[in-house]
Amino acid sequence: MDTQVEMNQPGTAVGMPRWFITGLRVLAVLAALAFLAAFSYVAYKITLTPVHDHGQAGGNTDPGKSLRFYLDRPTKETIVQVGGNLMLLAPLGILLPVVSTRLRGPLRLALVSGLISLTIETAQGLSVDGRAFDIDDVILNTAGVVIAYLFVGRKVSRLVRGRD
Repeated sequence: MDTQVEMNQPGTAVGMPRWFITGLRVLAVLAALAFLAAFSYVAYKITLTPVHDHGQAGGNTDPGKSLRFYLDRPTKETIVQVGGNLMLLAPLGILLPVVSTRLRGPLRLALVSGLISLTIETAQGLSVDGRAFDIDDVILNTAGVVIAYLFVGRKVSRLVRGRD
């Protein structure tokens, strides 16, 4: 009796044609792009719409200043401020490496997400009523993206796009 062992090539499932796998990957990237567009709209609504703060918004260019302020607040307020900034752009740590394999890696994502966050904060400080630039928000947003990538994004990207 002749037994044949079927070898699984990287990035393909046993018994599935390569064109099918490629089609699934294309659909996954398109879905990631759609989620990225929806996420961008939500992030815009959260960060770039005016708020009524009665003139209390103040900018911060001193790293750690806002964090120290948040940590001196009641626990719930600290969690909302710090956790919210960590989570705000975190989906980028999952979506960007799926959309482009060039955006894999914590350093690349930190650079890209840092620039995105810096752009958002600058726009807030220059043109949105009731909002102000805060460097600690940039730091927390960027950290959230990198954490999401390390815990979820790396695995999802390799599952969807292969090892490339």
